[in-house]
Amino acid sequence: MKQEVNSEKQHIWFHFASLGEFEQGRPVIEKVKSDYPGYPIVITFFSPSGYELRKNYTLADHVFYLPLDTKRNARQFVDIINPKLAVFTKYEYWYHFFNELNRRSVPLIVISAIFREEQIFFKWYGSLHRSMLRKASRLFVQDAASVSMLEDIGIEHATIGGDTRFDRVASNAEEPKNFQPVRKFCGAANVLVGGSTWPDDESLLAKVIEQFKEWKFIIAPHEIKPDKLKAFESLLPENGYLRYSELKENGLSEETGKLRILIIDNIGMLSSLYQYGNIAYIGGGFGVGIHNTLEAAAFGLPVIFGPNYKRFLEAKMLIAEKAAFSIKNEEELLEIMTKLQEKNFRQESGNAAKRLVLNNTGATEAIFSYLNERVFR
Repeated sequence: MKQEVNSEKQHIWFHFASLGEFEQGRPVIEKVKSDYPGYPIVITFFSPSGYELRKNYTLADHVFYLPLDTKRNARQFVDIINPKLAVFTKYEYWYHFFNELNRRSVPLIVISAIFREEQIFFKWYGSLHRSMLRKASRLFVQDAASVSMLEDIGIEHATIGGDTRFDRVASNAEEPKNFQPVRKFCGAANVLVGGSTWPDDESLLAKVIEQFKEWKFIIAPHEIKPDKLKAFESLLPENGYLRYSELKENGLSEETGKLRILIIDNIGMLSSLYQYGNIAYIGGGFGVGIHNTLEAAAFGLPVIFGPNYKRFLEAKMLIAEKAAFSIKNEEELLEIMTKLQEKNFRQESGNAAKRLVLNNTGATEAIFSYLNERVFR
């Protein structure tokens, strides 16, 4: 890092756990670059899923893995990047880095944060973690409940700033990438897009594919290793599917044009694929938790996902607006798919999804109102 970074310049430092948090912070990066182009940008990641996909991100001057959170590393790292501002996202709290930034009076903000009562901050033994929250200059949280919980433990510098993901997905839906081979594959058919699916999701989707024969399906598995793809394909009708890599290389023939299932064996496409859909199924709800529902909602698609969504405020918001539906098993999935065959019901649900996204944009502006007054004045 010392060899690559000019420490005489002040940098703006963004840290993300992984790719999802990067997408959450991306609108803030873009606005920093637009409004304050004189400050070079350093991005750090905790996870390879973020680093490997965004190590060549054009708006960043440097992209690194976050060094291990030790007192010495924190001191050396902050020496090297000489930060004007540090921006952390959602769940990332690192004691020594926070302490070093605070010791040097470097502004540190946490964006799109959300808190729940079961987190360690609110336990009798969570004093160390509470001390980290006090090191931040400002906590921009997603909802009033988070502000209230923080006030109960003496944290008074939290502001409702919303979720920057709404800004990101709304922007993406306005100018999605165009995948012409996919558009041709879909033709005039109704299309279900399965995003970030896991084996539990795929076994259910195989049943939907079997029953709804007039529909086409674009499935983007969360993992695209050969064995994972083959396991999914073993659930499908023989010779009834096409991989995106084959479609891209060979185009659509008379024979492949009759196929109903397109498997995305590539990464980085999903957020734009929803433009071709009429319904979205989001994976992860039978495991650790659902993936990004807002990308699909921004395109006006009703959203279906599994039962593990309680930690995701946006999913609960979508359900409350009848824009999303949680299912526990095959029967419930087939039932909601049957309901969504009715065009008016489907459109009303999709319109509600898009309306919710548009009504919740503005988090980036709220953050910059603070930064312009307190940091860049």
